[in-house]
Amino acid sequence: MPMPSLRRAVASPGLRSVGAVLRKELVDALRDRRTLLTVLLSAVLLGPLVLVALSALVATLEASAEKREVQIAGLEYAPTLVNFLERQSYRVTAAPPDHEARLRSGRSTEPVLVVAPDFEARLARGEAPVVEIVSDSARSRTEAGARRLEQLLGAFGRERSTLALALRGVSRDVLEVVRAEPRDLASVQTRAAQFTGMLPFFVLMAVLYGALNAALDTTAGERERGSLEPLLMNPAPHWALVVGKWGAVASVATLIAALCSLGFIPAQWLLRSDTLAALFRYGLREAALFLVVLLPFSAALSALLMAVAIRCRSVKEAQASTALVVLVASLLPLVALLNPGAEAPWQLWIPALAQNLLMTRVLKGEMLDAADFVVPLGVAVLLGAAALWSVARSLRSTAWR
Repeated sequence: MPMPSLRRAVASPGLRSVGAVLRKELVDALRDRRTLLTVLLSAVLLGPLVLVALSALVATLEASAEKREVQIAGLEYAPTLVNFLERQSYRVTAAPPDHEARLRSGRSTEPVLVVAPDFEARLARGEAPVVEIVSDSARSRTEAGARRLEQLLGAFGRERSTLALALRGVSRDVLEVVRAEPRDLASVQTRAAQFTGMLPFFVLMAVLYGALNAALDTTAGERERGSLEPLLMNPAPHWALVVGKWGAVASVATLIAALCSLGFIPAQWLLRSDTLAALFRYGLREAALFLVVLLPFSAALSALLMAVAIRCRSVKEAQASTALVVLVASLLPLVALLNPGAEAPWQLWIPALAQNLLMTRVLKGEMLDAADFVVPLGVAVLLGAAALWSVARSLRSTAWR
């Protein structure tokens, strides 16, 4: 009987100290309203802005495809090709003389067909005339238009071959030894993830920078203002100070993670592309899964940033020291882009990369089981515990000085 009561007597002051430090740190964070408002607004607006930008790009590509216009340099040399394109409901126009310069400078985004003067003569002799497709592969709109022109020229060639064979009484099936019929296994959400695959990266960056500001202020900021040493003189145990400060930083990071995850739901109302609106399916289930993935990461990241910043004398020095953490956390999700094959089991052991992979799978509509969350959760717990131990050790050494 005396042992439990003794534990409660010891634990109660410690828990009260944690609550007091947590309230103090949250009040300090709320006091800097300009920084907090900037961080929260960026988190709230992140989803709508990114989705609107993506939908604008997709809508532009769709508008370019629906315009059904083909520019030809040497229009008068290819009446047969012009006739075919017009029968496909395309409007054929003469390309400007400086079309190459316009494509290089970005003033024009439409690819151009360049026809040689001997086009009709070679066509009549049964030879294959050469038609150039002038485009700029560095621009997505121009590249998409070039692929459309390649398909049109392929259809023109098949029509000419079919007519030539029909005049000789030969079936068209002679040319089609094998008939390919595509069957796409990708689901609707998986196809949408081709456009929205970058959303998890922006969410991770929002959480990172939100936690960074709070971590710098509660550690190096207090040391620079001279309020850290008086705080350590209080009778509260060091672990209570560490947990209270960490709880405040993690609360800010968690709030940003929640705002980012939920922000994609109303952002769907702003989509300009009907195609993307039909493909992108994001609701409360996806937002909840995003939070399950992000919460352990936010807590561990907050502890890691505090562990780096607590050793610095000023906020400026802490910003330079935490730059490496920011850089690594920014580069790790890009491993999935450099390795486009199947996901490897080791990727779930890497913080930031694991969260990016899991959120991408959520966007693809893939089923996630408890085993998918165990490894990232375990890594986050170990990383957070080690970082908090480092913070406590730094505070203890500061108090002894």
